[in-house]
Amino acid sequence: MPVIVDPDNATVTSLLTALPAGSHGVVTAERMRAWLDQHHDEYVVVLGPNLTLDVAVEACEALRIARPTISVVLVRERMDTQTLTQAMKAGARDVVVKGDSSAIAAAVNRAHQLFVALRGPSGAIQLGQVVTVFSPKGGVGKTTMAVNLALALTESGARKVCLVDLDLAFGDVAITMQLFPTRSIEQAIGSEDSMDFAMIDGLLTRHQDSLMVLAAPAHPDARERVTARLVSKILNTLREGFDFIVVDTAPAFDEQTLTALDETDECVIVATLDVPTLKNVKVAVETLEMLNIANGHRHLLLNRADDAVGISPDKVEAILGMKVAAQVATSIDIAASTNSGTPIIVDNPDHPSSAVIRALATKLAGQPVAAPTAATIEHPGASDSQKSRRRFRIRR
Repeated sequence: MPVIVDPDNATVTSLLTALPAGSHGVVTAERMRAWLDQHHDEYVVVLGPNLTLDVAVEACEALRIARPTISVVLVRERMDTQTLTQAMKAGARDVVVKGDSSAIAAAVNRAHQLFVALRGPSGAIQLGQVVTVFSPKGGVGKTTMAVNLALALTESGARKVCLVDLDLAFGDVAITMQLFPTRSIEQAIGSEDSMDFAMIDGLLTRHQDSLMVLAAPAHPDARERVTARLVSKILNTLREGFDFIVVDTAPAFDEQTLTALDETDECVIVATLDVPTLKNVKVAVETLEMLNIANGHRHLLLNRADDAVGISPDKVEAILGMKVAAQVATSIDIAASTNSGTPIIVDNPDHPSSAVIRALATKLAGQPVAAPTAATIEHPGASDSQKSRRRFRIRR
């Protein structure tokens, strides 16, 4: 998918409005090269207007030799003969003026056509998205939300979804879904250098013909043997065969969770309306900000959200400095459906909580969402570019 290189975050955000979903942003040419080394499906690099012409030309020349299937689109504040001459000599496919969104989109589309022509349709693989469900506090319903969100993503019937239980010591995904896996992530230990999709597919457990599950180890002592590198390899391998990989993480910033967060396209942060949880979530959000993880793609889900507890969603937004994406009210029906092994979105599709989770899933999938229910908060004052589904990560 397209990669934008520009040191200015606002410029990256603006350029993303012209690019397809799945696009990413990095701040330097060095970060671009590191990203391309790990992601071989990229077909175009968009060099932003805040890169100096010398740096942009150098990047073009390097890509022309090292990655000839990747096109370079150079975006400039203004067009002149010198810029065009240098860019074309360096190997840029297109030079467009900043602000001309249609020209940028057309240039990226031509790059994709060329990529397919050079590698064939099978070479232009559309990789899946990683959706990580995270909370720094246990007991907030994180696993319940992850399970229901993964099931919601399968509802169109056209999407292939895998749910990964990355709470390696005490994962509850399997028992929540009444699954009895014979294999788990434990069987992948040691396969960092030999893993392929067929291998990881053999470790998955099917749920009702719609969702595949990679279960956590049966015993907590396996946790230390699951390396960060293995987690990264698993997630990137699963991208090859699934449209969405939903990851249920441990309630801690351990190395496995940090690796999953670093691979994340969309991050759902689960919180409840109590002071200890909100304190921990605030620290977690500040940590994600410091690590530059999922910028612009964090979604706050309030679980068991009832006004009677004395903390309103507005107050939560003020405390955490982020908007509430969805609210799931306290309901005995959710607990009952979980205990029965049939998550609420399957057991009662018309339940208000099912509607909220489904709406969040459609946002994450980039599909139009129906009019929000009373339990769903739309981001007030969001710009059109923010409301449109443009995935990116800003790497420093």
